[in-house]
Amino acid sequence: MNQSSLFGNEEVHASIPGLVYQPEFLSVEEERELIDTICTLPLHAAKYKQYLARRRVMSFGGSYDFDTNQLLPASSLDARLLPLRDRVAAWQGVPAESLVHALVAEYAPGTPLGWHRDVPNFERIIGISLGSEATLRFRPYPYRAEVPRQVVELCVQPRSVYVMADEARWGWQHCVEATRGLRWSITFRDFRGRTVEG
Repeated sequence: MNQSSLFGNEEVHASIPGLVYQPEFLSVEEERELIDTICTLPLHAAKYKQYLARRRVMSFGGSYDFDTNQLLPASSLDARLLPLRDRVAAWQGVPAESLVHALVAEYAPGTPLGWHRDVPNFERIIGISLGSEATLRFRPYPYRAEVPRQVVELCVQPRSVYVMADEARWGWQHCVEATRGLRWSITFRDFRGRTVEG
């Protein structure tokens, strides 16, 4: 596989249309308050079919069942996370109510997240990164092992925000390299309204 490790995040933006990254979206104090909130949530090991992942999660506004490929009901967004949702919506220029789903995840040191595209029920993917920095890797989708593909990397700093929309959302897969330290993410999604395979 041909791999391109792009050290300038601006270059990554140019190579993947629909990917936007902004560092220092939150202050240090805002990050601390969000981590304190996450630490009170009843996180549980993420489940994919019969497997339990090393990361711990909690879903709001819907929980995806990978056994049935259905979005099941979940609790409403914790009120303490509403100001963050409103701020993210304003950054994207969309109504806050359109961000119908949120996923809070905790990555212990050494925890990876394998290659995937997010479930097809949702359109825009907006992630806030807290704690340790992380490396997101992207490769074109559909993936064909016999064809050399370029893999690009995005270094996601604590307190930053990123969005995957349009081509970045549907034409690329992404993964998270094993984290060096304890990391949390809060991901907001808006509803797509029609099914897309993948």
